[in-house]
Amino acid sequence: MSAHIAADDRVSAVLADFVANSRWEDLPDTVRHAARRSLLNGLATAFAGSRDSAIAIAARTMLPFSGKAEATLIGRAEKADAMTAAFLNAAAMNVHDFDDTHIRTVIHPAAPVAPALLAVAERQRISGAALLHGLALGIEAACRIGNAVSPGHYARGWHITATCGVFGAAIAVGKVLGQDSRTLVHALGAASAQSSGLVETLGFMAKSIGVGSACRGGLLAALLAENGLGGPERPLEGPRGFLTVTGDKPDLAEVSGNLGTRWEVLRNIHKPYPCGVVLFPVIDACLALKNERGIQADEIEAVTLYGHPLLRQRTDRPNVETGREAQVSAQHAVAVCFLTGKAGLEQFSDAAVANPEVLALRARVRMEDEAGRDFTGVRAVVSLKDGRSEEIIITDAKGTDNGPLSDGEIEAKFRTLAAYGAPQCRGAEKLIDAVWALDKSEDAGAIMALARPAP
Repeated sequence: MSAHIAADDRVSAVLADFVANSRWEDLPDTVRHAARRSLLNGLATAFAGSRDSAIAIAARTMLPFSGKAEATLIGRAEKADAMTAAFLNAAAMNVHDFDDTHIRTVIHPAAPVAPALLAVAERQRISGAALLHGLALGIEAACRIGNAVSPGHYARGWHITATCGVFGAAIAVGKVLGQDSRTLVHALGAASAQSSGLVETLGFMAKSIGVGSACRGGLLAALLAENGLGGPERPLEGPRGFLTVTGDKPDLAEVSGNLGTRWEVLRNIHKPYPCGVVLFPVIDACLALKNERGIQADEIEAVTLYGHPLLRQRTDRPNVETGREAQVSAQHAVAVCFLTGKAGLEQFSDAAVANPEVLALRARVRMEDEAGRDFTGVRAVVSLKDGRSEEIIITDAKGTDNGPLSDGEIEAKFRTLAAYGAPQCRGAEKLIDAVWALDKSEDAGAIMALARPAP
């Protein structure tokens, strides 16, 4: 048994007790609103992802094996069984790396959690408040479990969105099904048997398979527990439990401490750009230099980025060849920002990566670590061909803890992504108001009719 896990620590049971006894009325207004924001943002990124080639391949592969067509595929005409819909919608929500992010752990929690709840809501009638409650608790569980194994878990190469997301989905679905504490522990056990995902897949289509599997696996885990499938009593903290096996020095208090008073869901941010969060300050800096100071790409001799070591470790990728890889390339982000003055989905596409001007400019970008620089900030120095230089310092990038998107900015993002990925869904605009008012609805699944094309 790990020296960090005492025999009397009952993390799984404490978490399950909290979830089982939680009431919607107990949640602070800020937490309830955070759940609405995550759902709206998640639907937006799912719309955009619905037309992605990886999702098309997954749908083409999986739909012939689908059971009863009972659940909506966001942005698409097809319907599928709940398990398949949960998988495909989760993969679509995450595929562009534009979904929400829990900064401390870099978990994208809504993608593995929300689609499982939406699939359940189309199988059986649940209220909007129940769905949002489950979403808030599922996100909370995934992020707390992620806290306990961070930063070593991700550093080892575990794709934490998938590995921890499966627990969030199991907790969320278990809550809307009204499971008691013991059943929720068994759901966590069934989820632990499916926890998987590797960082090696980032930048490739396979990444989305891990996220889709986490969502489907969490849904399956909750349903198995509902039907009596047993599991270990300590799936998280046991001698061979998830925390012990995948964490270097798991901190159990991160899972069970201050439940109901410390809310990780409030630290869940929404991305302004479709790329890794460590690139946000880089993009902010380059867009400011381009759009506010007027620096043109053809004036640039070199660009040097001084940042947190994580920036270099994760994004020093000058030779990316696809749009997916470009989402974690600082050199690409710098080039497209100076060339277009934008950082949207089109700037992180295969076409943008192949642009000769992008290739030429990204070769002039270099990176250096700088002591004391947080990963939400960067110092960018641009050397110009005429001998001048321009410097800018970003301390709290847009979209991070101290620079969150407003509700209006999330709505604008929703409109842009829905138009990008599913312009044929004429009811998409109505989804905005429906999500904000979802806690007043007695039938949460009804909103999914707005997420598919009109007949």
